[in-house]
Amino acid sequence: MGTELAGLIKADLAALTNDANRLAIAPATDLSAQGAFNNSPGGFSFTQTMKDALASVDNEDRAAGERMAAVDAGKSDDLVGAMLASQQASLSFSMLMQVRNKVMGAVDELIKLPV
Repeated sequence: MGTELAGLIKADLAALTNDANRLAIAPATDLSAQGAFNNSPGGFSFTQTMKDALASVDNEDRAAGERMAAVDAGKSDDLVGAMLASQQASLSFSMLMQVRNKVMGAVDELIKLPV
């Protein structure tokens, strides 16, 4: 059991390393396709990326709410789809909060650094 788990961890690590190498080779192509560049020639905008992520999570939550309301009102019988949309919105929000927590932790660490 332990060797199987170690093998899975090594496989995941290798996949992450390959992804990191792929991103290091062509970051502009991947990020511009996702809309992470702003219109200025400065390049990557963390603020815009976070705004886009927040808007995406909000849209997922609204869509899930609409699907649940349609099921509650009897306009739709897709209960499974509504529940899946609700769970997806919940997971997206949880992921966004974890990213926020990591960013805030990094900012706190930067503030603690001696100048």
